[in-house]
Amino acid sequence: MGLHVDPTAACLLIAVAFAAGWLDAVVGGGGLVQVPALMLALPSLPVATVLGTNKLVAITGTSGAAVTYVRRVGLDRRRALAAAALGLPTAMVGAATASHLPRAAITLVVAATLVGVGGWAAVARPGRSPDAPDAAAPAGRGPVSRPTLVLAVGASGVGFYSGVVGSGTGVLLVALCVTALGTDFLRGSAMAKVVSIGSDLGALALFGALGHVLWLLGAGMAVANVAGGIVGARTALSRGAGFVRAVLLLVVVALVAKITHDQWLAA
Repeated sequence: MGLHVDPTAACLLIAVAFAAGWLDAVVGGGGLVQVPALMLALPSLPVATVLGTNKLVAITGTSGAAVTYVRRVGLDRRRALAAAALGLPTAMVGAATASHLPRAAITLVVAATLVGVGGWAAVARPGRSPDAPDAAAPAGRGPVSRPTLVLAVGASGVGFYSGVVGSGTGVLLVALCVTALGTDFLRGSAMAKVVSIGSDLGALALFGALGHVLWLLGAGMAVANVAGGIVGARTALSRGAGFVRAVLLLVVVALVAKITHDQWLAA
């Protein structure tokens, strides 16, 4: 899809992509920064094209952050890759469904979900290790453990959510990974990055097939997003799980405040 982009607007969007990459790497929610920036800088752009271009940028930044995390933090790669694979087709279904759902209904679901995640993050007491045995799962239940089942079902649901809405997906994935595996917020964020790649790839594939991606602009923003993602991952690794948890709560509050303002206060 071709569109002339003013050089000043392009530079602004590249700077925003760096900030969004940092936020996504720490805990998720970079779309809170990136999607509104695309809409403001390119007001004539269809919403589907904004979402498609955002997915192109997000998946590259998330991939860079995931590589940094995997190198530094212990990670159950088998579970992470399986969950990412489950998120890919469900995100495609979500992207195809998005245009048929009322915007107000989607917004209400997003707000309610984020409030729930914020409450969970405030009181959660995650375990010490993502590889700890599942003490609550009784023996003799077969080869599929409870954490694996929770992660699989959750990844499918979050993948669909990612295709329909997108914003807040990273926050939901952190909550899912911490809950399913009993890990701390730092390792939960690491797992979430890998899982997120699957859902982003599924949505990007559909948006791209429909011509709703600005490839050239997205490529420039993607480079900045990768750089921001690497910096963000290193920041989270150096500051620890408490820092990731604090940023998670701040992002949830910001997302809910923005949704409330856009949907009800600005009406």
